[in-house]
Amino acid sequence: MLSVISPAKTLDFETPSTTDKVTQPSFLDHSKPLIKILRDYSPQQLSDLMGISDKLAGLNAARFAEWHPPFTLDNAKPAAQAFQGDVYTGLEATSFSDSDNHFAQQHLRILSGLYGLLRPLDLIQAYRLEMGTKLPNEAGNDLYIYWKPTLTQALNSAILESGSKVLVNLASNEYFKAIDIKKLDARVITPVFKDEKNGTFKIISFYAKKARGLMGAWIIKQQINDPGQLTNFNVAGYRFDAASSQGDTLVFTRKEADR
Repeated sequence: MLSVISPAKTLDFETPSTTDKVTQPSFLDHSKPLIKILRDYSPQQLSDLMGISDKLAGLNAARFAEWHPPFTLDNAKPAAQAFQGDVYTGLEATSFSDSDNHFAQQHLRILSGLYGLLRPLDLIQAYRLEMGTKLPNEAGNDLYIYWKPTLTQALNSAILESGSKVLVNLASNEYFKAIDIKKLDARVITPVFKDEKNGTFKIISFYAKKARGLMGAWIIKQQINDPGQLTNFNVAGYRFDAASSQGDTLVFTRKEADR
């Protein structure tokens, strides 16, 4: 069973990695042409392309200029520890044991606009490139066209190696769209997390993102490889809601009092 999550805009390259057992991204040969394209963009053009502030555009222009393999612990950091934000607060990869990291390498993937598909211990250098960016490239006018065949094939291989033909979708819609579901040789299970607000259960982005990370961590630490066990998820007050679930969409709810 394989799980996928999205990356994060917020990065932490100041805090040292908690592990020296690291790996290299599998698709750097696909990343290099994108870096070459992005280096031709001025900060103002990057600002317009990405819809970011002039300050962020300048920062990322410098990042693209400085980006260079080989990646080491001196100039890069494991992806699951470099990304910050709500999902990664829930994942808390810095707390993983060696056993957790080993299982995560086999059963968790991070989708990325620059790196394509990352294992948790794959080293990355700082960047900002959302999957939804309309960046013209050799394959077409956006990153979905660029990455979709590569990601789908890579995920099929990883799913097969995981031991169970199931993909747990813990990613955002923006990133999951980069996968060609019709060509994916797996059952896709999508957990949905709803929190109570004023007596009604609804998806609240901040909580839902963190919950996706919490489930990712729970799968890793419990070494879950049977999709039938997903309904046992019972972390931070969330409970499986069978009545609200339908097919492979599994709904988990949390009462306001349990937050």
